[in-house]
Amino acid sequence: MSMTGFDPPQEDVADSFDDAPCGLVKTDGRGTFVRVNRLFCEWVGYSAEALVGRRRLQDLFTMGDRIFHQTHWLPLLQMQGSISEVKMDLVCAEGPEIPVVMNAIRRERHGVWTHEIALFVARDRDRYEKELVGAQKRLELLVKTEKRFSEDAVDRATYAEQLVGIVSHDLRNPLSAIQLGVVALSRSKPTEQQQRILDRISRSANRTNRLIADLLDFTQARLGSGLVAHCRPMDLHAMVAEAIDELSTVFPQRQFKHAMSGAGEVPGDIDRLTQLIGNLVANAAAYGEPGTPIIVTSEVDEDGFEISVHNVGRPIPPDLLPKLFQPLVRGVENAGEASSVGLGLYIVDAIVRAHAGSISVSSSREFGTSFTAKLPRFKC
Repeated sequence: MSMTGFDPPQEDVADSFDDAPCGLVKTDGRGTFVRVNRLFCEWVGYSAEALVGRRRLQDLFTMGDRIFHQTHWLPLLQMQGSISEVKMDLVCAEGPEIPVVMNAIRRERHGVWTHEIALFVARDRDRYEKELVGAQKRLELLVKTEKRFSEDAVDRATYAEQLVGIVSHDLRNPLSAIQLGVVALSRSKPTEQQQRILDRISRSANRTNRLIADLLDFTQARLGSGLVAHCRPMDLHAMVAEAIDELSTVFPQRQFKHAMSGAGEVPGDIDRLTQLIGNLVANAAAYGEPGTPIIVTSEVDEDGFEISVHNVGRPIPPDLLPKLFQPLVRGVENAGEASSVGLGLYIVDAIVRAHAGSISVSSSREFGTSFTAKLPRFKC
């Protein structure tokens, strides 16, 4: 009799077992099936007759789950008497594996141990867990890749610093010897042909010296804290005029014009701004039309000052304008001997930023090409 005074008929209990909305199985202590319900049989594709007394529950697990069942699941069930929410994969007679969550109770009756197990299909949970594992693996791969890139970046930085050392110590010394040799030979009354050769060597040495200086500045801007401007009050127009006078000897075939506007002292790094003008003029000489003047403009107003370099010639392609101030970017091809490796404008931009200013460029067939650096009046 039950506590209510009524025992349900055995056939009702059997129907409840078979019609349960989950998989229900009962096994002996070794895992051999004692009883299975209809839904479980439908899941695995075996009849009750093929399972009861003939097969074990663990026989329907994947190899990995069999190991887990033997080493973890069964010992834990024997120790604590029940297990909840353990996920396993059932291998079916036909079709794909079914992920299930199992809850088990261990019972003893008349010295015989049995396991009563309820199983629930867990496809959504299985998909979520697999996606989570996949995301974790992708994250680990990204972290590993990022670490490798960081290590590579450190290696490249170290290599660049070593390269700077080679350039500054090993290249400048023999270059100075070449320049001194040219000066000494020029004083020995060379023939006209010899003088032409010496002039060519001198121009090449000067160009190489500029390339070395650009490389050193490029490395400082990229690897260090950027170029530094040591500002002091200066006469902008006088500084620009002196820079043009020096550049006229470097580019004797080009005509220079200096346009001035405004007056007054402004703060700036004279050496760096002279370098800025030199790089812009070298660019104008390389890409400007021969026989046309290079116009350098200096302007001073209440807000700050501007330095502009203008040349006439083939316009810069529109798709190249946004990239001009990136390193190793060059303008049109066939720029002649005066063209560089593409660091000049990058260094110009770094000098302008060191003065807390900005630089812009405009280029067209009708009006030519102008680079304009706008620098604030406050001390940089």
